[in-house]
Amino acid sequence: MSVDRVEEVASGESAEAVTTAAAASLTYYPVAPGVRLNVRSGPATSYPVVKVLAEGAKVPIFCQTPGTSVTGPYGTTNIWDNIADGQFVSDAYVRTGSDGYVAAHCA
Repeated sequence: MSVDRVEEVASGESAEAVTTAAAASLTYYPVAPGVRLNVRSGPATSYPVVKVLAEGAKVPIFCQTPGTSVTGPYGTTNIWDNIADGQFVSDAYVRTGSDGYVAAHCA
């Protein structure tokens, strides 16, 4: 995960309030129904699996990056979603409502 910009906290506003507001506005996307999804350390099937998401999981997408092409319930794509620091899933298994990028490109 990368940070493209840092905002200063407005006077009188606590850093915790800003963090809470940012987390509240984060969108979570559902993983395809009936799928236990492998989470990898990088944007390709050649990277090691770091964990497996349970059926019914929802994931945030912090940024997206191209990687190996994967075919899943939502088509074939080379887009990989960064869901946490050092954790990627293929966008072919995440219902974003788009065939393209829905988040910033990872740095």
